[in-house]
Amino acid sequence: MRILSGAFKGRTLLPPVGDGTRPITALVKKSLFGILSPRLDGAIVLDLYCGTGTIGLEALSQGAARCCFAERDGQALARLRRNIETLGVSGQCTVWAGDVAQRLARWLETLAGGVDVASIDPPFATARRWDWPRAVETVFAPLAAHLSPGGVVVLRTPDRVEVPDRLGPLAACRTREYGGMKLTFLELPAGG
Repeated sequence: MRILSGAFKGRTLLPPVGDGTRPITALVKKSLFGILSPRLDGAIVLDLYCGTGTIGLEALSQGAARCCFAERDGQALARLRRNIETLGVSGQCTVWAGDVAQRLARWLETLAGGVDVASIDPPFATARRWDWPRAVETVFAPLAAHLSPGGVVVLRTPDRVEVPDRLGPLAACRTREYGGMKLTFLELPAGG
């Protein structure tokens, strides 16, 4: 796992241990950041269900001002913290340890500003059985309430998971599929 572009281009990150997390492939990450890069300069980024932090750390490398990482797996958190230290970006990072669905609303209340880019990458087993109304209540609605004007949420799921066109206040505006996985881009519609 390497940083693809920006200030830390080429730097190696510790990968996940075991099969609890699935790192994003370099091809998909390159495509994703081709879409996100115009939004990253000075951005506040959330990397939810972050594993070892590859998305958030790539965002910091490409100009994001700050990233909040959320993960509950202890091994992934230990590797995330080491990756943050290795890149020397501790001052730009907040690590939230715990269950995203249970704690996100409280974590978001601690932010000083709005969220410009959020990555949501739940374990595929979780995404396959998500209760969408509950996910709206615990994840998508709180996130939408803290999204900056023009902000975007990127949801990664297995390609066969049917993501609703609306998740609370957020509307799907773009979808990309890559060999077994899908990225759904969600935004607040203009005019609500």
